[in-house]
Amino acid sequence: MEGSPIPVLTVPTAPYEDQRPTGGGGLRRPTGLFEGQRNYLPNFIQSVLSSIDLRDRQGCTMVVGSDGRYFSRAATEIVVQMAAANGIGRLIIGQNGILSTPAVSCIIRKIKAAGGIILTASHCPGGPGGEFGVKFNVANGGPAPDVVSDKIYQISKTIEEYAICPDLRIDLSRLGRQEFDLENKFKPFRVEIVDPVDIYLNLLRTIFDFNAIKSLLTGPSQLKIRVDAMHGVMGPYVRKVLCDELGAPANSAINCVPLEDFGGQHPDPNLTYATTLLEAMKGGEYGFGAAFDADGDRYMILGQNGFFVSPSDSLAVIAANLSCIPYFRQIGVRGFGRSMPTSTALDRVAKSMKVPVYETPAGWRFFSNLMDSGRCSLCGEESFGTGSDHLREKDGLWAVLVWLSIIAARKQGVEEIVRDHWAKYGRHYFCRFDYEGLEPKTTYYIMRDLEALVTDKSFIGQQFAVGSQVYSVAKTDSFEYVDPVDGTVTKKQGLRIIFSDASRLVFRLSSSSGVRATIRLYAESYERDPSGHDQEPQCLIIPGCENASWNGQSPEGL
Repeated sequence: MEGSPIPVLTVPTAPYEDQRPTGGGGLRRPTGLFEGQRNYLPNFIQSVLSSIDLRDRQGCTMVVGSDGRYFSRAATEIVVQMAAANGIGRLIIGQNGILSTPAVSCIIRKIKAAGGIILTASHCPGGPGGEFGVKFNVANGGPAPDVVSDKIYQISKTIEEYAICPDLRIDLSRLGRQEFDLENKFKPFRVEIVDPVDIYLNLLRTIFDFNAIKSLLTGPSQLKIRVDAMHGVMGPYVRKVLCDELGAPANSAINCVPLEDFGGQHPDPNLTYATTLLEAMKGGEYGFGAAFDADGDRYMILGQNGFFVSPSDSLAVIAANLSCIPYFRQIGVRGFGRSMPTSTALDRVAKSMKVPVYETPAGWRFFSNLMDSGRCSLCGEESFGTGSDHLREKDGLWAVLVWLSIIAARKQGVEEIVRDHWAKYGRHYFCRFDYEGLEPKTTYYIMRDLEALVTDKSFIGQQFAVGSQVYSVAKTDSFEYVDPVDGTVTKKQGLRIIFSDASRLVFRLSSSSGVRATIRLYAESYERDPSGHDQEPQCLIIPGCENASWNGQSPEGL
């Protein structure tokens, strides 16, 4: 600390009407809006900070991280300046502003912080023409619940000013503590720049048998792996955990330098965008492949020759093999959670293990209450996210280490493990189709008319033929969720058509960008007979969807 105290300014502003968080306290918009629209970012940051009760905010500790996308550094500086002006006592920030979403959750929980701000637009493209986002995680390390998101939105609609210290400058590259004297503040404002991986890595060491994984990756029968960080935040984590700690060769990791535009690619770990990895896996040289999204909470698993593990299957296989993980052998398994659109493959595992399954709306925030109350040990979504109660976020690298642990324990490859699972529980064919870029008003009327059609009593019992398969409608509804912990009711979370053989069609409206809307169609068909486990899901379930954007959840026909 040198020189005169840094002034705290109050800047007049006017509200924007479009700053409603889309779920989990997150606001995702085109980068140009954040960068070019006057006070757009400060307005939202002030709304987030003001949503924390004043007595909890004064002198508290918060965590700040980003996925490294374009505009992150400038935005981090604004977040720091505003946190200082709003009475935050200490910020923990990853070196160079980098922290994965799971790492932010980990640090919040480890140091008992008041919350965290994550600068990410998840799996969306970066760069000046891409997307940017701000996400608020609360004190349990998880995404903000709806009541907090609503509070943020209400504040954003009436905001008249924000507080900032525009002269405060920090060095994001220098590890250690930086302190600043502020005008009219009795205590200095402190910033601590930390290694982005270390605290998270220490947590992983308590969960897994690192020796077993290291033997798998370095022993005489070494498993050759290929891991794609897609130029997002996960590069440093992959190198430090998988290569330095667990012994995987350095060339096992690709695209590990975080880039502001993710190398011009779409940092979304699926068969559509992780094509570099897919082509490498098809060659047969590698026995295990994985890819991560920009902020590290989503993942994809591939086996030798490009065998694709759907997210719903991955969740079910992990659930069936939790005994391979020391963490679960020690604390046991209390229950499972899945988002409603996710396939019911998990439910069959839960039934065999005699543990409950909680079916929630889409959005990780709904799992937090279940985990905080001790009801849920493992949860996941069809959108390539899986996690456990070690954090309150989905966790891509954790899921990869689970898979490596299962391979080490069972001494089988990815495809053999999945096929054994299908043989025991049956196969749940699953596809998702996204109808994107729609006018919000149009989607409202589509969903309204669909609901009227499928919830009419005459719809029950109707039959639909797909090839030789006939599906008979057994139940339909507009899904609503009653939280078993606090009784909160969340309505209109998707339309479900459930057939007599437990196959399903689900229609759900999504508007994560807040500008255009997407209708997602999910199709699930169950096949018990092993002779029917080698069909093409896209053709088996729902022909005629060629005009939709397929999200890459099919293992065959690549």
